[in-house]
Amino acid sequence: MELLKILESKTKIRFQDCDPFNHLNNASYFNYLINAREDQLIENYNLDVYKHGKTTGKSWVVATHQITYLKPATLMETVVIDSQLINYGSKNLLVEIRMWNETKTELKAVLWSSFVYFNLMKLSSEKHSEDLLELFKNAVLPLKEKSFEERIGNLRFQKV
Repeated sequence: MELLKILESKTKIRFQDCDPFNHLNNASYFNYLINAREDQLIENYNLDVYKHGKTTGKSWVVATHQITYLKPATLMETVVIDSQLINYGSKNLLVEIRMWNETKTELKAVLWSSFVYFNLMKLSSEKHSEDLLELFKNAVLPLKEKSFEERIGNLRFQKV
């Protein structure tokens, strides 16, 4: 069975996550984007990162985040969050997560997150298992852009 490569879900922007201007607080974007990705992994790939950590003693830790804010997400707005694995290696993953308005005509934010597979008992990085590498091989959707800055530049001028 062919795996979906771009995963998508909707959520509503909540009051407690907004600033005095009723815009989603810049730090809150991370929670919305990462939470959506975690839910999408469970729903589409049957990969629960918390269950995986409990059963294997291994999970992913954030190495870096790069984010750009293009348009504000506002109080009680429904947004679409889509995500894709754009690169992977023996110990790492690179994921792009995008936030859109409900009709996906306005891009609000783009996040690149790099994750390192980590052995929670040894407190050191770990190589992905063969079954994980197989999943990544079937799920990855690389981008033509090789840097975050190049990607954002292209997205700014792309017609949606």
